[in-house]
Amino acid sequence: MSLVSIKNLTRVFDVSKPWLNRVIERLPKRMLTAVSDVSFEIPARTTYALVGESGSGKSTIGKMVVGLLRPSEGTVEIEGIDLFAETDPAKIERVRSDIQMIFQDPFASLNPRWRVRDIITEPVTARGGSAEGLAERLLEQVGLSAEDAAKYPHQFSGGQRQRLCVARALASEPKLIVCDEPTSALDVSVQAQVLNLMSDLKDQHGLTYLFISHDLTVVRHMADTIGVLYLGRLVEEAPPEVLFTRPAHPYTAMLIDAAPRLDAFGREVIPPEGEIPDPIDPPKGCAFHPRCPLATGICKSERPKLEPFGPGRVACHHAGQIELTSAA
Repeated sequence: MSLVSIKNLTRVFDVSKPWLNRVIERLPKRMLTAVSDVSFEIPARTTYALVGESGSGKSTIGKMVVGLLRPSEGTVEIEGIDLFAETDPAKIERVRSDIQMIFQDPFASLNPRWRVRDIITEPVTARGGSAEGLAERLLEQVGLSAEDAAKYPHQFSGGQRQRLCVARALASEPKLIVCDEPTSALDVSVQAQVLNLMSDLKDQHGLTYLFISHDLTVVRHMADTIGVLYLGRLVEEAPPEVLFTRPAHPYTAMLIDAAPRLDAFGREVIPPEGEIPDPIDPPKGCAFHPRCPLATGICKSERPKLEPFGPGRVACHHAGQIELTSAA
């Protein structure tokens, strides 16, 4: 059984004007579908990466997985337990203690008034556990000094603060860590250090990651499986060695072609064409068809289903018919 099982996950936000304004201006309700009918599994001790442009629903899925947002429809099961449907407090508490999250901004996710020792040990002390020497041990595991436990967050650089966030996530000995753009606020060289650290800790502690990123190149060497989101829907899912060499969906190929590469200095980068449609009023049929070079009549009228394709899955009427403009 998979550690994480997500089925038909949907989240709708009401972005309407206040009731009185709607009555006076005779306006209808406006509903934004941030995530629509997303399903995937994450086996234990593996890394599943969600990628896509801003506004594709990645972070919303991450918040629903850790329980910060309630799904409008569908289920999120961790170790076979749905946190939003389970009624046994003991089971809920056990599963919650197995989940942690690393946020995007290391400057905003650490309390500036707390010492590092208190920040790291909070997940344990909040449940009444013993945290003697815990912060010092974890600081050394993430490449910092045990003496740093007495310092405050402002005394650290961005990369060091993200290491503190990793140490805090490890404090409760979780099985699943949701990483929401954990390196996007860092310099490229520091990104590599943090990613290598997270990869090493995954092996040491037997962790499972849900890794959220807008950058395919960041997750290429981290993920066991990559899911590509577009306008709240999963459009392709495949192992990285397949996704980067034989992308089945035109959107995936567009992202790969636009990504920077070390072996292609001076190459002209073709930016993704067009913009993501309005999620309040998405196009009929395949949501990607206004930007797709392969779009035909069926794409404009019929939404493709996510179906098995090779070692992965794809939602496209013309799956596998597009080629990369350059070797991956």
